[in-house]
Amino acid sequence: MSTNGMLKGSLQTIILKLLQENEKMYGYEITQKVKEITNGEIKLTEGSLYPSLHKMEAEGILSTSTEMVENRVRKYYSLTKEGLEEVESKLEEAKSFIGNLQLLLNLNPKLS
Repeated sequence: MSTNGMLKGSLQTIILKLLQENEKMYGYEITQKVKEITNGEIKLTEGSLYPSLHKMEAEGILSTSTEMVENRVRKYYSLTKEGLEEVESKLEEAKSFIGNLQLLLNLNPKLS
C-alpha cells in the first residue's frame, strides 16, 4: 500500500499522538510502533521521521533527553507543555479532515 503522500501531512500528528500515549520514545521505537499498529502497512523512514522530530523540537513542541542503553546513547523525545496542547489541536484537525473526506468519498460514487 503506497501511503507516502498521505502520510507526509499526518506524520506530525502521528508522532504527537504516540508521545501522548507513551510519555517518551526514541526514534527507532516510534518507527517500530507505527509498523506494529498498522500491521506493517505504514513504514516510517528515518528520512521522514527525524526531520519532523527536529522541527518539532525547534518549535518547542518536543523536548529531548539522553540515556545510556547498552553502552549507546539513546535520545528520547517527549511532549512539552506546548506539545500537549498541540496534540489536542492536531487530533481535532485530523478528525475533522477525516470526517469531511469520508463525506466526500461516500457522496461521489465515481471516487469509490
